[in-house]
Amino acid sequence: MSDTRFDGKVAVVTGAGHGLGRQHALLLAARGARVVVNDIGGTVSGTGRDDGPAAAVVREIRDNGGEAVADANTVATAAGGRAIVDTAIARFGRVDIVVNNAGILRDAPFHDMTPDRLDALIDVHLKGAFHVTGPAWAVMREQRYGRVVNTTSAAGLFGAVEKSNYGAAKTGLLGFTRVLAAEGAEHDIKVNAIAPIAATRMLAQALADAAGGADPDTVAMLQAFTDKLDPALVSPVVAFLAHEDCPVSGAVFSAGGGQVARVFLGRAAGYYHPALSIEHVRDHQDEILDTTNYTIPADSGDEIADLFRAMADDAAATGG
Repeated sequence: MSDTRFDGKVAVVTGAGHGLGRQHALLLAARGARVVVNDIGGTVSGTGRDDGPAAAVVREIRDNGGEAVADANTVATAAGGRAIVDTAIARFGRVDIVVNNAGILRDAPFHDMTPDRLDALIDVHLKGAFHVTGPAWAVMREQRYGRVVNTTSAAGLFGAVEKSNYGAAKTGLLGFTRVLAAEGAEHDIKVNAIAPIAATRMLAQALADAAGGADPDTVAMLQAFTDKLDPALVSPVVAFLAHEDCPVSGAVFSAGGGQVARVFLGRAAGYYHPALSIEHVRDHQDEILDTTNYTIPADSGDEIADLFRAMADDAAATGG
């Protein structure tokens, strides 16, 4: 079985100074990609700056025979995002892969959520993906090839307490992924997302908060669990989605601890009545909530088609 290689390809990985991003950058470089290692070197909450982490990852890549350049521009502004892509173009002449990985945490119960906690998360996670992908997209359209991997989260897909800002930003990336997958199809640009589960600084912070006041056995159990969540076990999924042979676009994958699984939005068959009333909704909850039969719409047009089919089926059954 031949190795999956990225020879001749240029990858931009944001938030690559630590954790998941570092492992993504190391794996892509080890398989032949030239990598822009982007990281401002801040804290988990997004404060401070330090060029050291990105530079250290670049040294590691070069020591292993790879090619990489460090970049300390922020993803949180349009100027910063363009500068990151400009680094790739100036150093390597092209950009083929964007891995939007940069992220921060500012958790709080919703009743304590403040604009600064919300705005900072939206700026980094959601707008950051826009800021970096936008200028890279222009290059990818011109060369008629590209791969984008976004980083969503179970907190956005399924919910998690005290993460309304984080969950909102991460769910926004789901819509971003789906729309770009549709727009990129004719240019051979594929866009997918991962929902990683890994022992990173962000998970450590979240678990520390969750374990506050917990008994020693619970703390030990949490530690034993996180020991199995090596970030390096997520990177193969990212690398596959970033490869030219990737067959899917617009998909989301949960990845962690050695497992990878598709996560999808489905539309249940539901209940239809041509003169729907409040009472119909009240009295047909079992049908509305039943997920036995469902479709997975490829886009909003598919979802409307499901509605039209329900209308047509009703008309056929009633002779209307």
